[in-house]
Amino acid sequence: MTLLSGSRAAELIDRFRGRRLLVTGDFMLDRFVWGKATRISPEAPVPVVEIERETEELGGAGNVVHNLLALGAAPQPIGLVGKDAWGERLIERLRQSGVDTRWMLRDASRPTTTKTRIMAHQQQLVRADQECRKLAATSIVEALLDAARRVLTEVEGVIISDYDKGTLTPEYLRYLLEWARNKSLPVFIDPKIRNFRHYQPVTLIKPNHREAERVSQVEIHDTDSLHRAAAVILGMIDCEYLLVTRGEDGMSLFSREAPPEHVPAGTREVYDVTGAGDTVMATVGLACVSGGSPLEAAILANGAAGVVIAKLGTATLTSEELKKAFQD
Repeated sequence: MTLLSGSRAAELIDRFRGRRLLVTGDFMLDRFVWGKATRISPEAPVPVVEIERETEELGGAGNVVHNLLALGAAPQPIGLVGKDAWGERLIERLRQSGVDTRWMLRDASRPTTTKTRIMAHQQQLVRADQECRKLAATSIVEALLDAARRVLTEVEGVIISDYDKGTLTPEYLRYLLEWARNKSLPVFIDPKIRNFRHYQPVTLIKPNHREAERVSQVEIHDTDSLHRAAAVILGMIDCEYLLVTRGEDGMSLFSREAPPEHVPAGTREVYDVTGAGDTVMATVGLACVSGGSPLEAAILANGAAGVVIAKLGTATLTSEELKKAFQD
């Protein structure tokens, strides 16, 4: 196991400030309805939640943007929302954060992806989703590509957050990834199964344990099977690094040029894993464009995830919190 010293971590984190990254993919609004449940409904065997407050956070690719901002970076979002109240609120949240929203497109034919979680006594009781998974129309894809063509001249890397909601069509991915490679820009992808073979060329891809199993068709139950699955995935697509996130077992980094590296999970108490994958994606991309190796980026991201899962809701962390995690 390779360790990252507190001084080296601090050096990399200090370089985060002002780093410019294009963030694209599926933007969502995470709504939380907080209350208390003290009785069961007479109408059905379900708890009655007395609502005390409601909060909203950026989700999906929006949460990647939010995490990058919290760590001091300068993200540029390109995405798609509906022409509805939730879409307006999502864009307004980005705007209030100081983000340039000119490339956030509106589409009247689809709703803004919104996840509403009912929370009582610090626990999630139910989640209600509003979404459309159909692929974006040709006119929308052309507008997304026009935005990408302009933004790629201004950034140091690209983060793609795929939640399988239709923004990332094969055509959009093909041109975006080709253009990024032509400009020697690193690309970091949080994938979903539907688009997996379209994620190339790419610098680093980050499937979770279950996604790695499904893509490789290898049941992962020990280190040997994990390595077999990784070999299958690296043989499928033009990818320099594969980072498999494994929950309580940490993360594993693979490449064709070096032996695998395993990063164990921390020992923090888990309160809520909502959005932790977005934190990992933001930290990995930001660490790499700041001069860190993919392994250093994975170790930093593992530390970042340990901080946010100790918080409730769709959480972020600051650069100072991340430094402290490595000092401790």
